[in-house]
Amino acid sequence: MTDDLPPMLELRGLGRRYGAAEVLRGLDLAVPRGSFTVVVGPSGCGKSTLLRLIAGLDAPSAGEILIDGTRVDRLPPAKRGVSMVFQSYALYPHMTVRRNIGFGLKIAGASDADIHARIARAADMLKIGELMDRKPAQLSGGQRQRVAIARAIVRDPKVFLFDEPLSNLDAALRAGTRVELAAMHAELGATIIHVTHDQVEAMTLADRLVVLNRGRIEQAGPPHDLYTRPGTLFVARFLGSPQMNVLTPASPTGQALARADDLPDGTAWIGIRPEDLAIAAPDAPDAVAAGRVAMIEELGDSRILHLRVDDGCDIVVRHHRTAPAPGSRIAVTARRGSLHPFAADERRLDSGRFSV
Repeated sequence: MTDDLPPMLELRGLGRRYGAAEVLRGLDLAVPRGSFTVVVGPSGCGKSTLLRLIAGLDAPSAGEILIDGTRVDRLPPAKRGVSMVFQSYALYPHMTVRRNIGFGLKIAGASDADIHARIARAADMLKIGELMDRKPAQLSGGQRQRVAIARAIVRDPKVFLFDEPLSNLDAALRAGTRVELAAMHAELGATIIHVTHDQVEAMTLADRLVVLNRGRIEQAGPPHDLYTRPGTLFVARFLGSPQMNVLTPASPTGQALARADDLPDGTAWIGIRPEDLAIAAPDAPDAVAAGRVAMIEELGDSRILHLRVDDGCDIVVRHHRTAPAPGSRIAVTARRGSLHPFAADERRLDSGRFSV
């Protein structure tokens, strides 16, 4: 990834309306060359619409799209220098894998020698050489996904567009394919825009993360930054499983948390992640909350405790040792400096005295 060069993709005031419905609203985004940028957000936030606009499958209602410094939003898809991998893979069922991968090149008039060389390189990279004479019906979901990616690779695009390509795979195959996608990106040095609703997929793949909500960009940046310093309450709650605990300063637990950290003026919401809370004895002097364990989720390497606090609120604690039994009375302490303050408009508050 090269931040010192002009961005490979720029969105300037990009918007899309369908009648009265405003799906995307004034998006401004610069995607660095060679980055693996993942757009993540809940269903209906506009992720797939954004990808269709970049690909040229739909036209924007407002704004501009630039690829490699050239405005492309008025160009047909074939002239934009992009290649898209669809969620459904979109393979031709009557063609072999070899013909599926090379079909676009043949239509574009590439020579047989060039097509053969490009197919061989992509097949070697994705380890699908033994599949070349099979048809899609003879392939597993993971194999079809690799073929779809190979078809995109051979076109040597300026930008790869991935529309939830892992969503049809089972959990184990998704995890393995994420590793393969990351390795492919490292080898190609390509610019990738990948949309997903899966935050684990987003956090593990991205070097740049864009959180989309109701057609607007909530926050964009390195995944670690968005997790440790969420810019809005939406980002704070959306990233992380289990979700961040969010309380008001007026609640007894919120007041105890506020005493534990020096929060900025105007704090309307206090967030703390489950891993930043620790179990303590019920009479611990530095406890910020006490209550009974309502439920425990066993995850193997850790346990998620759902605690019903005495003041009536519920908080979640991630615990890495033997958990108290359900119904047990416990207290929790908070790691100092771990609170996230938000204003009434749900935007993050910071001051010189506060750090995460």
